[in-house]
Amino acid sequence: KVGGASEVEMKEIKDRIEDAIQATRCALDEGIVVGGGAALLYASKALKSLKLDNFDQQQGIDIVIKALQMPCKTIANNAGIEGAVIIERLLERNDENLGYDAYRDQIVNMKDQGIIDPTKVVRTALVDAASISSLMITTEAAVVSKPDEGGAGGMPAMGGMGGMPGMGGMGGM
Repeated sequence: KVGGASEVEMKEIKDRIEDAIQATRCALDEGIVVGGGAALLYASKALKSLKLDNFDQQQGIDIVIKALQMPCKTIANNAGIEGAVIIERLLERNDENLGYDAYRDQIVNMKDQGIIDPTKVVRTALVDAASISSLMITTEAAVVSKPDEGGAGGMPAMGGMGGMPGMGGMGGM
């Protein structure tokens, strides 16, 4: 049973508990990696040494490298720190357990601090992103919304917990 001061608060707490249970199950299935986008950042390091003869394929590799670095960069930017600087600091070190702790505003050993992600979640996100990317490449036309001219940059509001179908959160509102 879950208690709360209101029905909304109770549902929020219940969703957090469900998310934690699912994350634990995923971690038991496939293990864990360092969180905060650090695992993806270090994966991009492996791709930098990959050089292809075909210009288009090399451009694709460069796009994937930038995409893999973006979560770590975005976390730093959202904390008011220049993300490119954090990425450079992390990549120049040879310890792949290090990452940026935005809460403490320091580079820390992510596993020691408990900042981890289930491997299954990270892997699934990469597989899904690759699938959507290949779909977009083969699509001849797409309808998109034009961004507001004077609007603030960055990511849109996520609506708290949820947003994913079947996960209970704010997605269906």
